[in-house]
Amino acid sequence: MTKAEAYSAEKKFEPAVLLNARLYPDMFPLIRQVQVAADFAKSVSARLAGVEVPVYEDNEQTFADFQARIGKTLTFIGSLTPAQFEGSETREILLRPGMPKEKRLMGHNFLANYGLPQFFFHVTTALRFCGTMVWRSVKVILWVAFRLCCPIYLTC
Repeated sequence: MTKAEAYSAEKKFEPAVLLNARLYPDMFPLIRQVQVAADFAKSVSARLAGVEVPVYEDNEQTFADFQARIGKTLTFIGSLTPAQFEGSETREILLRPGMPKEKRLMGHNFLANYGLPQFFFHVTTALRFCGTMVWRSVKVILWVAFRLCCPIYLTC
């Protein structure tokens, strides 16, 4: 987010323009993309670890607010221990993704077919807002986020 803030300063436009921008009219603005990416990072990790998913208010309005949210999310994920993930591949995960019906998935299916695709979609969409220069400089962040999001599944 610091690179996005620097980008808006370099291009001489208000940060709110970028924060409220949409890549396409029916897509979430950058503000919501970052919130959803952070939500998936914490909720996927929490569900696989068998702990309560922390609830964050969606009230961020500045780049500094987003830095704080990302930091809070990384702190939560960092507090989880490998022991909490033991057996999570066979743990049943119950989802209620805004539909009247609930979904039940085994841990490995939840991670591979739901959690990671959703997480990466919102992270990459958020990063695309920041322009190609920023995109190139943060590819490493994707790998770090991937490793943090599902530490037990990445033993190689």
